[in-house]
Amino acid sequence: MPESYERKVNNPHRNASVSGRDREDGRYSNATAFASYTSGNGSSYPQNDLRRQPAQQRFQQSRQIQQPGERQQHPQQGRQTQQLHGGQRHPQQSQQRKNQQLKQKQKTQRQEQRQNSGRHPQAQDGQQRNAAAGNAPAAMPKGKARYFYDYTLLFAVIFIFALGLIIIYSGSQYAAVLDNKSPEFYFRKQLRYGCFGLAGAVFLSILNYRWLVKIWNAFFSKAAYVLSVLLLAATELSGLASHGKTRWLSIGGRSFQTAELVKIGLIVFFAYYISKNMREDNQREIAGKVIVMAVIPVVMILTQNISSAFIVAMIVAVMIFVSVKNYKVFAALGAATVAGLVSAKPLVRLAIENNIISGRPSQYWMRRIVGWAAPEVFPDDAYQTVQSLYAIGSGGMTGHGLGESIQKFGKIPEVQNDMIFSIVCEEFGVIGAATLFLVFFYILYRIYEVARNAEDIHGTLLCTGVLAHLGIQIVLNIAVVTGVIPNTGVTLPFISYGGTALIVTMLEIGVVLSVAHKIKTGER
Repeated sequence: MPESYERKVNNPHRNASVSGRDREDGRYSNATAFASYTSGNGSSYPQNDLRRQPAQQRFQQSRQIQQPGERQQHPQQGRQTQQLHGGQRHPQQSQQRKNQQLKQKQKTQRQEQRQNSGRHPQAQDGQQRNAAAGNAPAAMPKGKARYFYDYTLLFAVIFIFALGLIIIYSGSQYAAVLDNKSPEFYFRKQLRYGCFGLAGAVFLSILNYRWLVKIWNAFFSKAAYVLSVLLLAATELSGLASHGKTRWLSIGGRSFQTAELVKIGLIVFFAYYISKNMREDNQREIAGKVIVMAVIPVVMILTQNISSAFIVAMIVAVMIFVSVKNYKVFAALGAATVAGLVSAKPLVRLAIENNIISGRPSQYWMRRIVGWAAPEVFPDDAYQTVQSLYAIGSGGMTGHGLGESIQKFGKIPEVQNDMIFSIVCEEFGVIGAATLFLVFFYILYRIYEVARNAEDIHGTLLCTGVLAHLGIQIVLNIAVVTGVIPNTGVTLPFISYGGTALIVTMLEIGVVLSVAHKIKTGER
């Protein structure tokens, strides 16, 4: 018998009942292992038992990693404990180890959360990107939601409002002096109206429009609709006449255009009504009810201001368009509108040539149509549009320069109102007009982005109504100034002089900013 084998068998720490085969492959019962452990000199390190374990098992045990917070333990003592329980860890020790691991994990998460609470948002975003790329062990713990505020839209509105003030100051000095007023009269009033509207826009932007929806938006929306109808009725009964139309209402010595207030009131009401009631199975029914409710104010405005009635009808049509899935009806209506605009001028000229329309019409709106269709036959009714075209043509590519307009000296009536775009073209040329177009386009684009990313359908419809209002009004004003459509009295947003229109437009921008302020951009 080899000497090494004899030493293994005669070892005082080994129980004599262990067979040779059991000693060779290390398989013996729990009772035998316990007896071997308690016999001999009472040593707690049965080294001979360890050597009889298979090499692979010893290697796996030596690779075990101590968990954080675990008590330091001798490696052979851990193996001895495993042997005493049949190769398995004691259940009580396993449960204690799990509890320790859980406590350590919670402690680590709390420490990381405290560290990230004061970290800059960009640093947190970088940590999240590194974790997604595999460069960090774990993602950043969730924190408070971070919301979006569209500063670019606000600054673009402030910029175009300041540009409008410059243009009004340049174009309205002569008209103000003729009215026995100071040259800065229109400039100062526009500045006052704009600052008031801008303050209202900022105030609305920090309000939670969802809170308004949950708390009192139902009452507010219905009240906006009822108030709009009452204002139109009061204007029809006791309004102030201007240019053959009753458009103004005076309350407490302050006059304002009721049609401008009706626009924002109907946007608020129909956004609430459509978002609350429209579903996939009742789209046609709700769309029909919206059209019926819109007919009442549109007809009332039609008796006062055709252009405002058209704008309100288009706003409602666009809001319905984005709410339903059937686009065939809207495609047909759009095609009919374009066909009517294209064929209107030839038909009116044909009626004038055939003496169907003979002499100057008595209705104010009809005189505008015949002056647009046949300016050579009715030069007095086309005077404003013709002078506007002279100003646009004389400006050229670069314009005459700021304050160097000629047509503003009594040539263009109401130059600070509807025809302000002609002064832009005369003083700044095509380049200045193109720059103004770009700013308008950027504002509309930002409103579109807010509508597309809004958190709910109500916010989307609010932004859609504002987008439709501003876009349609910009197109109509430029079309009037360039002679594409008859003179309708539509102002250019943020540029034309007018307190009611400017304040309402600023408040609409505040509504859009309020919707944008609830768009989540991440966590902090």
